[in-house]
Amino acid sequence: MPRTFLPSRDGFAFVNSWPRQPAVTLPTPFGDIGVGNAEGGLCGGMVFAALDFWHAGTATPAERPAKDDPLYTFLVDRLIDSWHLPAGVVQYYQWMNLPDGDSSFTALGRRVLIERGVSWRTIRVQWAQISKDLDSGVPVPLGVVTIDSKDPRDLALNHQVLAVGYNRIGNRVTLRVYDPNRGRRDDTFIAFDTGAPARATTFGHNLGIGGNRVRGFFRAAYRPRRVPSPLGP
Repeated sequence: MPRTFLPSRDGFAFVNSWPRQPAVTLPTPFGDIGVGNAEGGLCGGMVFAALDFWHAGTATPAERPAKDDPLYTFLVDRLIDSWHLPAGVVQYYQWMNLPDGDSSFTALGRRVLIERGVSWRTIRVQWAQISKDLDSGVPVPLGVVTIDSKDPRDLALNHQVLAVGYNRIGNRVTLRVYDPNRGRRDDTFIAFDTGAPARATTFGHNLGIGGNRVRGFFRAAYRPRRVPSPLGP
């Protein structure tokens, strides 16, 4: 098993900043989505690729690749993988359209649940799975939902990071993450309270997402891939 993932050592030395034109157009159930501009970036590709290098026991390259570089092509390919088409895109869109807290009404003095919100799905379902992997020393790629929108074009405003560890005091969890938008920083986090998941939960963070809030997150489907030669073994 490789050593613990440390962003200052195992993340890419360059941040997620690329040409404004789309790096790739993703065909989704809601139409084509251009990803790779100043808003979308290659966050998912960088997260998956950094984890690939970690699994391979190989240091991430220090130089930012040009568009004709094999590493750049690999990042774009891994970006497409990170969206897990079509199921992953559907999950992002579903969560974009969910309320933060559970929806319910009271009838005859009893609470009737209509729909679970993003907070409950994050804390009760996703976090239970993510924490088990982290306890085993395995980093976990996360899809981070940042937007409340019915417009499929806003899918590119969501984000992806890599969970690498956590601290817990009572119900308070501080999740340590590698965020390609912040680079090789070991102090990047998402913090939340697990005590009342049915209510809208505040997810504190210092992610590089332009001041947008974190509504919730889920485990992204990941399988390791061989890193490109001559960069890897």
